[in-house]
Formats: sequence, C-alpha cells, structure tokens
Amino acid sequence: MLLVKGPNVMKGYLGKPEKTAEVLHDGWYTTGDVALMEEDGFFTITDRLSRFSKIGGEMVPHIGIEDKLHELAGVTEQVFAVTALPDEKKGERIVVVSTLSTEKLAPVLEKLAQCDLPALWKPRPNQFFYVDALPILGTGKIDLRGVKALASALA
Repeated sequence: MLLVKGPNVMKGYLGKPEKTAEVLHDGWYTTGDVALMEEDGFFTITDRLSRFSKIGGEMVPHIGIEDKLHELAGVTEQVFAVTALPDEKKGERIVVVSTLSTEKLAPVLEKLAQCDLPALWKPRPNQFFYVDALPILGTGKIDLRGVKALASALA
C-alpha cells in the first residue's frame, strides 16, 4: 500500500471529517494504490486496493484475473472486466463481464480450469456474463462502477 507524506499532501476532504480520518493518519495519506519499490528506488503502481476482493479472508486481485483471462483468450484488447459481488459464504465472489461470445468463451473456460491461478482466484463458469460492450468512461478507461452495476443486474 502506497502512503505519502509531505507539504504537497492534502489536509483533508472539505466538510468530510469521516472520510478524511479514513485516509489521513499522522500526516500520512493512504493513496489506495498498491505499489512495488524497484531496486533503483522508483515505485511502480501495480494495482488499486479497490480492485481487490476479500474472499474467505484472502485478498484476490481483479487485475491479475483479468490479465490471465486475456492471456488465455489470446486477445490484446480488453474483453474481460472483473468485479465482485456479495457472497453469503465467502464474503464476496468474483464476477466477470465479457464481450466474448459463448463459442469463444468456452475454450477460455477450459484453459482457466487447467491454469496456474490459485483456485480461489478462478471465477466459476456460471459467473461470466456476456455484454455487447464494456462500460467506458470519458477518459477511455473501464467504468468500474458501471461494470459492477452490470454484473449485479446480470447475476
């Protein structure tokens, strides 16, 4: 988790002391970014904490699952978006929204069952949902709230 401190860090959210208390501790701002410090001292942001699910007490990274699904599908454009929905037994469950047709998804699911991802990270086949297009923000990035809303409506 990347925390930063310095004169350039905000003092808090205007009129939102509860939200401020969530992210500021002793002058340290919790960015919500998961980062890796390289040998040369530079940081690489690898993920967002919001892109993780807590399943059975374990943190499961959505981007790791998306990357593996794209690799198994042999595609370079984004056709999978991973999110999580509540689950009574494990807290959350992985749900995948995809633009791949059923015919193209079938071999990906077969490869997924045999791949080296931890079992907890593998979405169940009945948790893949087809959509015509993934929701996109004006910035060109995937609309994660839109993905969650779609998954919730389809699941």
